[in-house]
Amino acid sequence: MSTNVQPHNGGGNPLYTANPDVVDMSNYLRAGHTLRSWLLTVDHKRIGLLYLISITFMFFLGGIFAGLIRLELMTPEGDLVSSSTYNKLFTMHGIVMVFFFLIPSIPAVLGNFLVPLMIGARDMAFPRLNLMSWYVYIIGAIFTMYAIVAGGVDTTWRFYTPYSTSFANTHVMMTALGIFIMGFSSILTGLNFVVTIHRMRAPGMTWFRMPLFLWAMYATSIIQILGTPVVGIAILLVGVERILGVGVFNPDLGGDPILFQHLFWFYSHPAVYIMILPGMGVVSEVITCFSRKQIFGYPFIAVSSLLIAFVGFFVWGHHMFVTGQSPYAGLIFSALSFLVAIPSAIKVFNWTATLYRGSVTFSTPMLYVFGFIGLFTIGGLTGLMLATLGIDMHVHDTYFVVAHFHYVMVGGMLLAYMAALHFWWPKMTGRMYPEGWGRLSALMVFMGFHLTFFPQFILGYLGMPRHYHTYPDEAGYQILHVLSTAGATVLGAGFLLPAIYFAWSFFYGKPAGDNPWLAKGLEWETTSPPPVFNFEKTPIVTEPAYNYSVHGDEVSEGSHVVAP
Repeated sequence: MSTNVQPHNGGGNPLYTANPDVVDMSNYLRAGHTLRSWLLTVDHKRIGLLYLISITFMFFLGGIFAGLIRLELMTPEGDLVSSSTYNKLFTMHGIVMVFFFLIPSIPAVLGNFLVPLMIGARDMAFPRLNLMSWYVYIIGAIFTMYAIVAGGVDTTWRFYTPYSTSFANTHVMMTALGIFIMGFSSILTGLNFVVTIHRMRAPGMTWFRMPLFLWAMYATSIIQILGTPVVGIAILLVGVERILGVGVFNPDLGGDPILFQHLFWFYSHPAVYIMILPGMGVVSEVITCFSRKQIFGYPFIAVSSLLIAFVGFFVWGHHMFVTGQSPYAGLIFSALSFLVAIPSAIKVFNWTATLYRGSVTFSTPMLYVFGFIGLFTIGGLTGLMLATLGIDMHVHDTYFVVAHFHYVMVGGMLLAYMAALHFWWPKMTGRMYPEGWGRLSALMVFMGFHLTFFPQFILGYLGMPRHYHTYPDEAGYQILHVLSTAGATVLGAGFLLPAIYFAWSFFYGKPAGDNPWLAKGLEWETTSPPPVFNFEKTPIVTEPAYNYSVHGDEVSEGSHVVAP
C-alpha cells in the first residue's frame, strides 16, 4: 500500500481545540495530562485505552468468580459456599465475562484504536458518539456491580425463565438493567464502525484492499446492530412481566417460557461471532506479519466473515434440541449449524496455507495465534458434535458444553485478544514489553487452559451436569475436578503475568520505534505512539493489502477528504 498525503494542522476542528501549552499534538498520550482531558476526550485512541482499563477490571472480577467456583468443586461436598451462593457465583461469572468482557473486548479496545488508523482516517465518523458508548458501558457496569454487591443474581447468565421471572429474592432487574444499558454501547460502537469503514477509507482503499481485520470488524458490527436489540427486547419483557405481571413468558399468566429462549438465542448465538470474528481478524493480521507472506486466499477469508455473520442468525435453535421443538426444526437447525462451520474452516485452512513455507517467527503474538488455531479447532469440532441431535441429547447441560464454550471463547477469542495486545502494544504505547516473559505467559496460558477444560469434556461425557456444586463421591468426578482447578491456577497466573509486564513496559519498556515487527498496514506508517490526528498527511492507497509502501509527497486536489 502506497501513501501519498497532504499535511494538516487540525485547525478549525472544535473537537480538538486545546491549549497549546499543555497539549502535544504529535503524541496522543501527551495531548493533555489531566483527568478531564481523558474523561472528555474524543480521540478514538484514548477511548480505546479507557475501554482497555474498564474491561481489564471486569475480566479479573469475572476471574475471581471462576476461581471460587473451581475451589468449591475440588471436593464432592458443598463445603466452601452454599448452593445459593454457588448459583450466584456462576451466574455473575458468566454475566461479567460474556457481556462486559468477551463481547466488547476486541471491538471496543482494538477496534476503537485501530479502525481509523487502518483506513487512513483521523478519527471515527462520530467521535462524540464513540465517547458516549464508553460512558454507556460504564453506567451498565455500575448497575451490574451494584447487583453483585447487593447480593447477586442466580438466574444463570442466560436469564432463563422461570428463574428470571419468578424469583423475587435476587437482584434480577438491577442486573438485567445493567446488561440492557450495556447493549446500547455495543450498538453505538457497531454503528460507528460501519459508517467509518463505509465513508472514511483513504483514497484508493477499495473493499478488497482493506486489511482483513476491518472485514472482521465490519461483519461483527452488523451483528451488533441487528442482534443486540433482540436480547434487549427480551430482557425488557422480563422486566415488564416481573413489575406489571403481564403474561409474556410465565404460563400461569398465559405466557410461553420457550419464547424467551427463542429471543435470547437469536441474539446469543450470533453473539458468539461478535466475540470470535474480531479474533479471526487479529489472527489474519498476525499470521501475515510473522510468516512474511501475503495472506492465502484473501477474498475467501474476507467473504467468509460476512457469511459467518449471515448464517449465524439462523442457527439459534440448535441450543433448543431438548425443549420439545419439532424434530423437523431440529433437523434444519442441525444442518445450518454444520453449514456455518464451512466459512470458519475456510479461515483455518487459509491460515495454514499462509504459514506453509513462510519465514515464521515465533514471537509472543504468533505463539498466542498458534494457541488460538489449536484451541479454536477443538472448540469448533466439538461444536459440530453438539450440532448432532443424538450427541447433544446425551451431553446437553453437562460439563461437555462448558468445555466446548470455553474452548471457543477463552481458547479462541481470549487468546486472539492477547495476541492483539502483544502485537499492537508497541504502536499503542511506543514501548516494547519483555519478549521472554511474553513467551512464558503464552505457554502458561496454553498449558493451563488444556489442563483446566479438557477434563471437563470427560466429565460431561460421563454425565456430570453443570451448575451443580456437589456431586457423588463414587462417580469418579473428583480427580477430574482437581485437575481442572490446578489448571485454572496456572491459567490465572498466565493471564496475570501480562498485566504486570505491560504495566512495567508502559513506563520503562524499551522504545519500540514506529514499526518494530516490520509489519504492513497503514497503522504502521505513522509514529508510535500515533499523533492526535493519526497521520501528518492523508494516505493514498495504491496497492493490495499486506503489500504497503510509501512514496510521493502530494495528492491531487479533491481526491480525498481530510475532515473527520
